[in-house]
Amino acid sequence: MFANWPLLSILIWLPILGAIPVLLAGDRRPDTARLLALVVAALTFFISLGILSGFDQSSAAMQLQENHVWIETLNVRYHLGVDGISVALVLLTTFTSVLVIILGWGSVDEKVSQYMAAMLVLEGLMVGVFCAMDALLFYVFFEGMLIPMFILIGVWGGARRVYATLKFFIYTFFGSIFMLVGLIYLYFKTGSFELATLAQVALSGKEQAWLFFAFLIAFAVKVPMWPVHTWLPDAHVEAPTGGSVVLAAIMLKIGGYGFIRFSLPITPDASTEYAWVVIAMSLIAVVYVGYVALVQEDMKKLIAYSSIAHMGFVTLGVFISLALARGGNATGAAVGIQGAMVQMISHGFISGAMFASVGVLYDRMHTRMIRDYGGVVNTMPRFATFFVLFAMANCGLPGTSGFVGEFWVILAAFQSNALVGALAAFTLIIGAAYTLWLVKRVIFGEVANDNVAALTDMNARETFVLATLAVAVLLFGLWPAPLGNLMDAPIAELVKHIVISKGA
Repeated sequence: MFANWPLLSILIWLPILGAIPVLLAGDRRPDTARLLALVVAALTFFISLGILSGFDQSSAAMQLQENHVWIETLNVRYHLGVDGISVALVLLTTFTSVLVIILGWGSVDEKVSQYMAAMLVLEGLMVGVFCAMDALLFYVFFEGMLIPMFILIGVWGGARRVYATLKFFIYTFFGSIFMLVGLIYLYFKTGSFELATLAQVALSGKEQAWLFFAFLIAFAVKVPMWPVHTWLPDAHVEAPTGGSVVLAAIMLKIGGYGFIRFSLPITPDASTEYAWVVIAMSLIAVVYVGYVALVQEDMKKLIAYSSIAHMGFVTLGVFISLALARGGNATGAAVGIQGAMVQMISHGFISGAMFASVGVLYDRMHTRMIRDYGGVVNTMPRFATFFVLFAMANCGLPGTSGFVGEFWVILAAFQSNALVGALAAFTLIIGAAYTLWLVKRVIFGEVANDNVAALTDMNARETFVLATLAVAVLLFGLWPAPLGNLMDAPIAELVKHIVISKGA
């Protein structure tokens, strides 16, 4: 059906251009804006499923390519393409965007058209990041995402939204400057911004080291990794529910995706030499940040720190694979990267669901403080069922998607270094501690106060969103094979590439 369509361009520009009529609906027709936004997001998701039809999962090559001259004098091209890794993240983006639009249907009452338009623009830009095969085009989408998210937090955020937006923008923009400098250096060396060209260029050890740390700073902020993680809890706490869901479910994944697309292929020698830096930062994130989550009194802040800890498994899996690959253990290296990718997708579902659940409570009681709740199961049994399921997935309970990626990463870590593997496994206990502590105080026990006693259970819209996420969490927990098969070929090709030295 979509064989002759410029499918990737449609997925990028449909939501961006679709934001125009949504915006024109204005504040006087909020229901029209909501409906138009839902139609655009749903249509984008439906078209994104067309990627799977005719997609060759056995090939590591970029497929559905579109390649046009963009800036001729600089040899910059509008070059799009996807492999199995990209497809998984594009589908996560379009799927989540539909749920976010539905979630904001009742929770956003002011400037509805602007809110919905910002969400659609953000969706298109995020899809662009995962499809770009020209580094400068990637950078444009990479930076462009900051604008709609800045607006979402700054306009619909909480009391400290100005502080949170400025901190978010300064941190992320600062990191991106280093990436831009690295790309400019590579352009002068190759005369091209094509990712395939940059992956093949010979670079000395010193050149790779400088480029590696330039990319590390840019992507570490986006993940975010310790110690450049402090912008995320503030951004989550102040962001509207939809903003938190998109930020956790998709935007954080762009940092991990950047390591796979830039650091490993372009600087494989430096990535191997300095992998210990990233592994150390990852272990600190999953251990130290987990303890920080234990003492949080704001539900959103606790889940935000939980996100940092879980994303630490992503970077751990990616960089532990380097030592395994160079040591001749290609299977173990593939397991590490596979685990990192599955963890990214799983975290998108689980963290999105956790933030959506907090939004359901906040819409009723207008507080996120844990002490204001207690015994919610007595008044919202249907909500409590979903909340406990997502909490168990957040703990990495077998049978949920949260278990699969973390297990693969730990398995790869043990093959590389037993101590690293043991520390990574130990963090599952910390994750269970802060998650179950949250569930105990919010969900179980006697009804804490009159406000909790007056709570009403979820409506049909909220039930649909959480039920859809629950299906995803259980489906990929019980049957992760489709996700793994989709990414097998490009991961195997990446492992082959990183074992070859690029020294000039």
